[in-house]
Amino acid sequence: MGVKIKKRGSKWYVFVNYHGRRKAKCVGTSRELAEQVRRHLEAKLALGDLGFLAEPSGFTFGQYSQRWLKQYAEVELKSSTVYSYAQLLRLYVLPRFGQLQVTAIERSQVKDFLGEWSAKGELSRNTLRLMLCTLRVILNHAVEDGVIDHNPAEKLGRFTKTEKPKHQAEAMTRPEAEAFLTSAMEFSPDVYPLFLMALRGGLRKGELIAVQWGDIQFGTSEEDSNRYVLVQRNFVHGKFTTPKSKKSRRVDLSRELRLALLELRDKRMLAAMMAGRPSITDDLVFPSKAGTVLDPNNLVHYHFLPCLEHAGLRRFRFHDLRHTFGSHLIQDGASLAYVKDQMGHSSIQITADTYGHLIPGANINWIDGLDRKTTPQQNATPAQLQTDEAGEPDTEALETIVNVEEDGERGRNRTYNLLIKSHNTPPKNQQDKALPPANSGKVLQNPQPPRNKKEGSE
Repeated sequence: MGVKIKKRGSKWYVFVNYHGRRKAKCVGTSRELAEQVRRHLEAKLALGDLGFLAEPSGFTFGQYSQRWLKQYAEVELKSSTVYSYAQLLRLYVLPRFGQLQVTAIERSQVKDFLGEWSAKGELSRNTLRLMLCTLRVILNHAVEDGVIDHNPAEKLGRFTKTEKPKHQAEAMTRPEAEAFLTSAMEFSPDVYPLFLMALRGGLRKGELIAVQWGDIQFGTSEEDSNRYVLVQRNFVHGKFTTPKSKKSRRVDLSRELRLALLELRDKRMLAAMMAGRPSITDDLVFPSKAGTVLDPNNLVHYHFLPCLEHAGLRRFRFHDLRHTFGSHLIQDGASLAYVKDQMGHSSIQITADTYGHLIPGANINWIDGLDRKTTPQQNATPAQLQTDEAGEPDTEALETIVNVEEDGERGRNRTYNLLIKSHNTPPKNQQDKALPPANSGKVLQNPQPPRNKKEGSE
């Protein structure tokens, strides 16, 4: 409570918090000027002059969020991200906070907002987390603009719990995947290569639609390992943009997929030559029948779902074709690092968390190994008892070990450097008696290095 000054970037701001009534103002780049304004406002508060607090901030949260979308989000973020923010605002955040002044939003109100949605159990935890993220990001910008002095939506992630179970990624089994491809070949042969690329390359739906012929490296033959698809575009919400990770990746081209794409390329090249076009490099690999960009919704409703029904399979999402690709790679023994690179994940943790549960039998041999009887662990002594041909312990070897331990020269807890001895070391002739003769045939389990060069020569 009171008047404070803070520096945000290169500018100084004055923040007033008086009995819950808050005001913020940018005063420029001078700290001295900010100090002068602070003292002036403190004097007004001391005299009871609260007129400056009665001035409206000029922004409701709804107005400020729309301004943020136009001036920042649409300029700095991908169109798909802007769409998600706008949808979360429209459905959840604005109905609760849209008419409030930005300066009037309290931390307790944000907690109540999250608590009410959590109690309903209608939304997943990820949706609650995104709702909070949207509110927090916009209020962070309000702090930077000097509209408020702190963000009331910070550090509230623990309040996004819900009883609704988290959606788990599903994958087709290998027989299901083959049945789906067989159905696609019969029911939608024109779209069969797209489904094959989804199952053999793991591309997202928008990435599949955006692939061009110039993105495919076929190699000189199917034995050539230099064959891949360069994923560098994505088609989302009617626009071409970068992939989700904002960087391109190379997805290896399987032999089966290479053959299917070569057959399709030959047909397209022949059609282009008949039309007087010399190249198809910039053409889409999977356009619509009209030659335009394939509509993602039509792909799902008129091709994907009917193929599932035709194959007699349960209902999958189109994105589950990508999950099938990752799951089958892991089941075949591919490393998580390779799967991460092929799928374009931002971190290997995402790969492990998403596809770890899809391999229920991949490591069952580790469990079966627990049933095998293990051999008894050997005693970690400096020497083991030797047995004679009859199987009886060699008592002479045991006496030798005891003598060596008592002499304090070769014990497990003593130094092996025999030049370092206690003052009670017995005479050399007694040490020689404690050691077995060189040609006695009795061998210690852990022979020690010679004590000096003379012994070594023997």
